[in-house]
Amino acid sequence: MEKYEVRLSGSGGQGLLLAGIILAESAINEGKNAIQTQSYGPEARGGASKSEVIISNAEIDFPKVRNCDILLSLTQKSYDQYHEGLKDGGILIIDSSVNVGEDHGMHQVYSVPILETAVLVLNKPMVTNIVALGAIVAITKVVSHDALEQAVLSRVPKGTEELNKKALALGYEIANNASRQ
Repeated sequence: MEKYEVRLSGSGGQGLLLAGIILAESAINEGKNAIQTQSYGPEARGGASKSEVIISNAEIDFPKVRNCDILLSLTQKSYDQYHEGLKDGGILIIDSSVNVGEDHGMHQVYSVPILETAVLVLNKPMVTNIVALGAIVAITKVVSHDALEQAVLSRVPKGTEELNKKALALGYEIANNASRQ
């Protein structure tokens, strides 16, 4: 595909704004054009949050996601709020705690235990965003694994590189075992 419109949604504190920056940087590292925008509720931590990224081989003429190709929803609230912005045939990646019901349109739906992996397997909720990025890239191939890892390592705090590499690897693994609905 020449252009991807990606929306990452969840609640404040899940690191989705940084995830959007990392995804955009990954695309730029591969020589693509990318733009990232973000918004979050006034509550910040715990409130609604989204980060949007457009990745294109061509010039990007409008900086906002209009009809996304890929939607990540980490919470039920974010799914309920943003799922209608996913175009027919788009890829919906949901945390396994999110219920989309039977009527999810003409979307490719992947249920992935992102939060469970960050909280229960790694015991580090702060890497939810990195687990999510690994899952997104494993499912969509929107950027390469190498470009993503390079961008992650350039953005995470010093001393957390190994934890974040492990979170990324687990994101790939759980996505490869994810159930498609």
